[in-house]
Amino acid sequence: MSNEGGGTELIPGLGDLPRAPEGGKGTSGKTVPPGKGGAKADRKAGAKARSKKGAREPAPDLPVARVAVDIQLAHLDRPFDYLVPTDLDDEAVPGCRVRVWFAGQSVNGFLLERVAESDFEGRLQFLEQVISPEPVLAPEIAALAREVADRYAGTFADVVRLAIPPRMAKVEAETPAEPPEPAPAPEGPGPWAEYPAGPSFLTALGEGKAPRAVWTALPGPAWPAAIARAVATVLAAGRGALVVMSDARDVARVDAALTEELGEGRHAALMAELGPTKRYRRWLSVRRGAVRAVVGTRAAMFAPVADLGLVVLWDDGDDVHAEPHAPYPHPREVLALRAHRSGAGALIGGFTRTTDATQLVETGWAHALAPDRATVRAAMPRVRTAGDDTDLARDGAARAARLTKAAFETARAALADGPVLIQVPRRGYLPALACLRCRTPAHCNACQGPLALRSSHAVPYCRWCGHIAGDWRCPECGSPQFRAVVVGAKRTAEELGRAFPGVPVKTSGRDGILDRVGDRALVVSTPGAEPPADHGYAAALLLDGWALLGRADLRAAEEALRRWMNAAALVRPGGQVVVSADASLPAVQALIRWDPVTFAERELAERREVGFPPAARMASLTGTPAAIRDLVADARLPDGAEVLGPVPVMGEEERERALVRVPRAAGLALSRALQEAQGVRSVQRATETVRVQIDPLELI
Repeated sequence: MSNEGGGTELIPGLGDLPRAPEGGKGTSGKTVPPGKGGAKADRKAGAKARSKKGAREPAPDLPVARVAVDIQLAHLDRPFDYLVPTDLDDEAVPGCRVRVWFAGQSVNGFLLERVAESDFEGRLQFLEQVISPEPVLAPEIAALAREVADRYAGTFADVVRLAIPPRMAKVEAETPAEPPEPAPAPEGPGPWAEYPAGPSFLTALGEGKAPRAVWTALPGPAWPAAIARAVATVLAAGRGALVVMSDARDVARVDAALTEELGEGRHAALMAELGPTKRYRRWLSVRRGAVRAVVGTRAAMFAPVADLGLVVLWDDGDDVHAEPHAPYPHPREVLALRAHRSGAGALIGGFTRTTDATQLVETGWAHALAPDRATVRAAMPRVRTAGDDTDLARDGAARAARLTKAAFETARAALADGPVLIQVPRRGYLPALACLRCRTPAHCNACQGPLALRSSHAVPYCRWCGHIAGDWRCPECGSPQFRAVVVGAKRTAEELGRAFPGVPVKTSGRDGILDRVGDRALVVSTPGAEPPADHGYAAALLLDGWALLGRADLRAAEEALRRWMNAAALVRPGGQVVVSADASLPAVQALIRWDPVTFAERELAERREVGFPPAARMASLTGTPAAIRDLVADARLPDGAEVLGPVPVMGEEERERALVRVPRAAGLALSRALQEAQGVRSVQRATETVRVQIDPLELI
């Protein structure tokens, strides 16, 4: 094995990765980027270290440590060899945090493994320090991080930052908790009895097999209990389980269900809201094996669960699952990799089904797990469209609240039995304005961003730069007056208060999300912030469907159906749901029939015809025109690759976006080509970066 550029990959079992040309070779056995001083600076640094510490001797057994340094440069994305001194022999264990001298500076890293010798023929430097002997980077997670980095054209260091939380020394010094007594095997299938294939799925998990299923859940509140029963079955079989949710509220629901199913202390909930200390304490209990079941948000996809037997992902279409940090991995892909590598079962579920999950079923990677139609009809609410807009002209109260007569009467009748949910696609008051006279969209004079209103007495402001636009006049007709283009949740609540006097109106959104609703009330919520009702909602009104369906997005219809079904699933069986949208549209028909599977299959077939994800693989390249052009020129793109664009990025001056499309089978080749091209640019010390995203959720 070599530490030189273009050498063999040093993580065992992951194969060879071609590397870009690199700078000069240092005497420490590592590559020094051009401009960092080369071998001369390295020798001076080594002499300085020896003069301070005296001569150091290598450890007698396995004296060579392979270290993944915390460096984001793409052309240095591989391990480097160092010597383990005798004074650090006991502490330098695989997976621990270390500090090493690299390219003229002291940097952090992870010790991946210790071996007897190095293939590098020069003199190796010693490890500077073992920051902590705690082996936080498990071998399975290290191998997974390498695979995820290659899948998403990123670097190992970027993935490890997502996988390993920051160190808390006082937590590591605490006495490890004793593992609890094993939980007894659950009795019966529980909520899975409602699904024809549910009991057999649990049986396979209990026998230590690896069933994979795409789960279309029944509407209602039973899904957390179903997940908990599956986790309990896996734990009883002696294996671990990992559950990933989209937000902290869903984590809390599954956490409560797991506590009821397993008892206290047999699982850990991981989420950012816990704070760094508490989160690290729980994460460390998982790494040490005291806990074998984890539920958490996006970052929990890398939780080091021992002997993994089941991975679960709920509502995989939620855009909250999209990782905002490089290399932008999606939990669906990461958990699928973990299930494959660990021989674990997989359960990808939700009230609806994404085209990505449908792709897994059609390729045979997973099987469909869904209730029969009779069970669906008994559990679903009754869905209808809002009716003709001419109804608004016949009823003043309904007109004030933007409700058709059908929607208004449904809400009024349902309030006698319980709360009513009103879903509004946009938050805020009036998030988009236009000229009252000619309907020209109102834009900021400073940055051309959209103007909005925060309340009925506020002055218009720019949503991009915050500029106050009190003196705005329409550039087309000169009128200073506005009209609403889109009405937000706050304005809707204000209108409903006038339409339903004496009825409490509550709002749930980014400014404040309600936990639960128990009494008679109108609850106005943005998508994803709908609070559950104690006994289910009596009715739900899904307003402004055109705003969801009319988005310039490949996934607009799929996302609209997902948001509608998540809200409608909170309504009691037989309750009323009124959707404000054209009844002839496929997404609306899928909601009325409560048939997300047929809709997803149709969507996937249409995307396959035109070559869009998930039927094809795409990479998004964002940067300056020159940087994108250079990256594409350096990349050895696979055969059949098609470059679309570049086109200007909305709201970002001098930045453009290009898409590279390849057949699905060439997806890994595309990632590696872009990974290598980024390495070439790193060697050349390119000043302009290009953001590379593989299979982004938004293509425009």
